[in-house]
Amino acid sequence: MAYFPAFIKLDNKKILIVGGGYIAYEKLEHLLDFTQDISIIALELSNDMLKTIQENNLPYEKRAYKSGDIEDFAVVIVAVDDIPLQSEIFSESKEYNCLCNSVDSVDYCDFIFPSYVKKDDLTIAISTSGASPAMAKHLRIYLQNLIPDGISEFLKEMKELRKTIPKGRERMKMLDKKAQNYIKDWGNK
Repeated sequence: MAYFPAFIKLDNKKILIVGGGYIAYEKLEHLLDFTQDISIIALELSNDMLKTIQENNLPYEKRAYKSGDIEDFAVVIVAVDDIPLQSEIFSESKEYNCLCNSVDSVDYCDFIFPSYVKKDDLTIAISTSGASPAMAKHLRIYLQNLIPDGISEFLKEMKELRKTIPKGRERMKMLDKKAQNYIKDWGNK
């Protein structure tokens, strides 16, 4: 199955991570690039997970997941090896209209985590729809190395121009040409 690529605004959307091991830590690190409204429920935490929770002052409960824990959350990440628990939480997520991601179990996922490059306002997501996470990772590394360091400043300039120049065909043409020239110039360096 192919996944539709969408960027979700996480403002005012509470996220729950169930699990505290290495994979839960990886998901937490990715999510922190976009939001701080994250809670964790886990029986045990890896050292990296605990350190990140403390550094970001995130809510954490040291206990097992229990039915109803996802009631107030918009997104739940199930990062445990317990497949029956993944299935249970996925089913429960439908009752609460909560998006669910169960790591390494696409049958219990509403969405998957793409590999991505993030440089301030620029985010490029790469997915193989689960066919080869390794390929997505290496393609991300390749693309990351192609992006010039000055991209953030260029995007700030473009954002400011969009705010100050009146909307219309002329603005659209000017901004398109400016972006085209930026990419052409970086290809010549």
